[in-house]
Amino acid sequence: MEDVVIIGAGPCGLSAAAELQDRGFNPLVIEKENIVHSITCYPTNMQFFSTAELLEIAGIPFVTPNEKPSRLEALHYYRIVSERRQMRIRRYERVTAVEKLEEGGFRVTSTNRAGETLHTLAKAVVVATGYFDHPNRIGIPGEDLPHVSHFFREAHPYAGMRVAIIGGSNSAVDAALELERVGAKVTVVYRGESVSANIKPWVRPVFDSKTAKGKIELLLQSRVVEIGPDWVRIERTQTGEAGGEPKMAETTLPADFVLALTGFRPDRAFLRSMGVEAPDGIIPPTHDPETMETNVPGIYLAGVVSTGRDANEIFIESGRFHGRKIAAHLASKR
Repeated sequence: MEDVVIIGAGPCGLSAAAELQDRGFNPLVIEKENIVHSITCYPTNMQFFSTAELLEIAGIPFVTPNEKPSRLEALHYYRIVSERRQMRIRRYERVTAVEKLEEGGFRVTSTNRAGETLHTLAKAVVVATGYFDHPNRIGIPGEDLPHVSHFFREAHPYAGMRVAIIGGSNSAVDAALELERVGAKVTVVYRGESVSANIKPWVRPVFDSKTAKGKIELLLQSRVVEIGPDWVRIERTQTGEAGGEPKMAETTLPADFVLALTGFRPDRAFLRSMGVEAPDGIIPPTHDPETMETNVPGIYLAGVVSTGRDANEIFIESGRFHGRKIAAHLASKR
């Protein structure tokens, strides 16, 4: 029987593994893709908001000549950490169930690439599954059309095309700037009165300049209500006459592609299947923030999976410390 099984080999899962190693454990990590899969899904040219120091785990320095590390540098860093720490990681193996055993401990059921079902017994389980596989859906007609995506990787495929971006966060702004640089005609549609106040400070002036000059069209207080094969239908709030109520107006814009960059959410159903109290909505899954243990003794949360609806409540720079709390609690019980 394993002492600890960690589900997920993202930065927070790897950090938890390192913290457990430091306490004398030898955890097994099971990852459905390869390590730090979520970072591989980031835009190819993405630059982190955090400094390298705030992304460090396992006591291993993150060395970069840049003020803010790139996606590629992060992939290299976390790969090196897993290798130097000689972590036991079973890659491309998806955990499908975690069952509590009457005699104590858990049965972790997983499926590998060959389609084989595996059963691993563990005294404790750490869920560090992240959220990048579950985009926040808008729930509008046309959202599942083939030219609609909740992910943005790079700008080249959209060169010379008309692209509607739904969202007003860093991902939407970064994508808009990259797309404009390759000659795409970009329209950003956002429901707020302004794009997010958390836009990277070195990016915001550039974006504001592009919109002011009309190189990027920005539609605020607007939302896409339907997506067609080469168009989007937008509902906009218009200010009424003095003292009058705001009015809603609809307009249709041509769009060859739609990027619905509306954020992501953790998989609550997976937690509930283990017995963890995890209602959908803004309430975080039930857990002790001092130990990260859930209402199911022996099941712990690490990283963004411990948050409410807003996945931005936890970043790598804060979630990396969850493993320290988990390791301390397990060590105290051993």
